[in-house]
Amino acid sequence: MSAWLKDETTLQAGAAVAHHGVDIFALLRDQTGAQAAQVTAAGAAWLAGASAHPRSTLAQWEERPGAPGVLPCGSAFDVVNVPALFGRRMLEQLWSEGPGSGPVASHRGRMLLFAAPGTAQRLPSLLAWEEWGAGGRAGSGEQRGTVPPLLCHGTGDAVTVPPLTCASSDGGPRWLVAPDTRNPWLPGPDVLLWACVRVSRSATSRGTAYSIFPRADQDANVYDVSRRR
Repeated sequence: MSAWLKDETTLQAGAAVAHHGVDIFALLRDQTGAQAAQVTAAGAAWLAGASAHPRSTLAQWEERPGAPGVLPCGSAFDVVNVPALFGRRMLEQLWSEGPGSGPVASHRGRMLLFAAPGTAQRLPSLLAWEEWGAGGRAGSGEQRGTVPPLLCHGTGDAVTVPPLTCASSDGGPRWLVAPDTRNPWLPGPDVLLWACVRVSRSATSRGTAYSIFPRADQDANVYDVSRRR
């Protein structure tokens, strides 16, 4: 599944498609700005590789480098879609005490955490097994937080990805931790379960609750992507 044109050719690493006078890889190399939120040429190649026809995907980005796209999940990555405030606190845990994160985007008041393929199927099962989605085990005597609704996108699903070359100015999708390599490390279900549990326990200890309607000022921290596994 892809939002773009059919193309039977394959993508070569580092190769640029000479269409319409725009070299998307050169454009990405020439960008300036916050490193964590800037897609690199290698990151763009990785994203395009998620589609069935990566050269067509790159050609579309060359035509409209500032436009979002749609990519399928399940092969190169899955996506865990969480409320923005909860997702921001998951990122804080992942970067302060965990292994870091893979690419992360925000869209429509929610946060999209790119995860290892298979996560969309396993993470809900792990949360249900640990009973974190229902406020804890009845009669256990342990005060536990509740993990808010997670939307897990895997095989057969597709997600909107932010533009490669600029941040949306109208509240549209944008990168918080942008793809920067052709082989990014992606957290699996065990890592994301750990982050969910840590955030929920922290919320319970503070006696606070999470809202799915976060404040307008929800800019994420700039994360040190060199720490990523």
